[in-house]
Amino acid sequence: MKKLLCLIAVIPALSFAQKDDSIFIRKLANEILVNGTAYENLRHLTKNIGGRLAGSPQMTMAENWGAAVLKQVGADTVIMQPCMVPHWVRGGTDKASITSVNSKRTRRPLDVVALGNTIGTGKKGVTAQVIAISSFDELERRKDEVKGKIVFYNAAFNPANVRPFTSYSEMSAYRTRGASRAAKYGAVATIVRSMSEGTNNHPHTGSNNYNDSFPKIPAIAIGLEDADHLWNVCKSNANVQVSVTTHGYFLPDAQAYNVIGELKGSGKDVTYLTVGGHLDSWDNCEGAHDDGAGIVQTMEILRAFKALGYKPKNTIRFVLFANEENGLRGGNKYAEEAKAKNEKHVFALESDAGGFTPRGFGFTIDAEKLRKIQPWVALLKPYGVYELSSGGGGADIGPLNRAFGTPLAGLQPDPQRYFDLHHARNDVFEAVNKRELLLGAINMAALVYLVDKHGL
Repeated sequence: MKKLLCLIAVIPALSFAQKDDSIFIRKLANEILVNGTAYENLRHLTKNIGGRLAGSPQMTMAENWGAAVLKQVGADTVIMQPCMVPHWVRGGTDKASITSVNSKRTRRPLDVVALGNTIGTGKKGVTAQVIAISSFDELERRKDEVKGKIVFYNAAFNPANVRPFTSYSEMSAYRTRGASRAAKYGAVATIVRSMSEGTNNHPHTGSNNYNDSFPKIPAIAIGLEDADHLWNVCKSNANVQVSVTTHGYFLPDAQAYNVIGELKGSGKDVTYLTVGGHLDSWDNCEGAHDDGAGIVQTMEILRAFKALGYKPKNTIRFVLFANEENGLRGGNKYAEEAKAKNEKHVFALESDAGGFTPRGFGFTIDAEKLRKIQPWVALLKPYGVYELSSGGGGADIGPLNRAFGTPLAGLQPDPQRYFDLHHARNDVFEAVNKRELLLGAINMAALVYLVDKHGL
């Protein structure tokens, strides 16, 4: 009893009504920090299974593993929700090199990776002069120079942006739409500066989206050091030729699953609260931060709730979504089935911004509801979260909002290192800090508990 009174005494600025919540959240924190299994689950997912591209054998392994873990940690029911996913195959090692400068033969290898969902060059590869541009506006001004060339988009992150996700939003169009925009004017391939501000040369892949109105051409991302080198060479010389070889192709759509663990609610009406991340990753990495972290945090919340004997009002679904990276088929399927069954979804939370130190949650919710839950910040501050802000959610849970208007939230870890490794070979288990990962799980568990108990 003395320990309990001491705990209540040191909680700053909490109302009497919040003290019970604070005590339970402290229990959640103790359970996760002392007995948490998220880090070892992440080790297994990344080291024993590895990259988990949609349609691959590794993705099937991950689905089976995920279902087994959800059962092991106490899910009342585990559901394998089928969905068909695109099956893009990289097909080999992607290569590129500078082969001539002003007609003088040379060979300077470039560190590159093919963008997801792109076609390969064929065995002979593509060799052509490079036209180096810095923006789509420049592409339009120089469109008459593009035919038969490789367009190199050297569009860099703006270092003045304090929030790196702002830079990513500004630049990602060069990755997703750059190939088709260049193909419109006759380009034979594209190179895009990696979506990163990292101090390394790791190339970052990611999904390309072709416009079917234009030819489909190969597209690669290049590491930042090599991007700077290629840019400088192109700006200093009239004719720079680069050779590119990629092997990507599509197989027919493959069977995959959203893996769903349920913790049954005690409410008279059946309502659902969703928490999750995406199980798939790119194939050139282990997918530790993107999104192995979100997956194991989701599992850890279920484990902690069961360990503490928590009985939710809503049925909580812990969802390991399929195919976020190159199709979003899992998130769309989840919302489609929910709509077809006329389910009532009251809230959804996603972790898909890495396993770094938690800083806040971003909400897609009306302003009045956001204002009402601001006092929850006092309950989360001891565990690193200091902000509940407007704007947030996640790609996988976005379809729920579009289908039902379901309120959404996304965990917002410290973002400064995320794009150093996003979709790159260095997104590995060793890049994840155990304490930071667990703190993310604590805050997610606390938010789920608060929404379940108090609603929005």
